[in-house]
Amino acid sequence: MIPNNDRQILIQYRLQQAEQTIEEVSKLIENRLFNIAVNRIYYGIFYSLSALALKYEFNSTKHAQLIGWFNKNFIKTGLIDIKYGKILRDAFKNRSDSDYAPFIEFKKNDVVEMQTEMKDFINTLTRFIVNSLE
Repeated sequence: MIPNNDRQILIQYRLQQAEQTIEEVSKLIENRLFNIAVNRIYYGIFYSLSALALKYEFNSTKHAQLIGWFNKNFIKTGLIDIKYGKILRDAFKNRSDSDYAPFIEFKKNDVVEMQTEMKDFINTLTRFIVNSLE
C-alpha cells in the first residue's frame, strides 16, 4: 500500500504524463507519424486512468483489468459519462491495431479526432480526480 502523501505525488505525476502526451501527439501528427500518435493517444488516456486508479487504491498490471475496473466502477454507475468508456475502448483497440495488426495505416483526420477525444478524456478524469480530492 502506498502512503497517502506518496500517492498524491504519483497521481500528480501520472496527470502530468497525460498532459505531456497531448503535446507529443501534436508533434507526431505534424510529422505525419500517425500510427505512433495512435499509440501515444492510448497512453495519454492510460496515464490519466492510472491516476484515477491510484486515487481509489486500485492496482493492476493488466490494461484490460484496469479498463474493466473503470467501466464497472465509473461508467456503469454513471459517475462518468458512458462516452468515456467508448473513447477508452476505441483507443485501446486502435493502439493494439497500430502496434500489432499488419498493414494498418491511420488517416490524419481520424488521428486528429482521436486526439480531441484523448484531450476530453484526460480533462474529464483530471477534473474528477481533483474534485474528489477536495
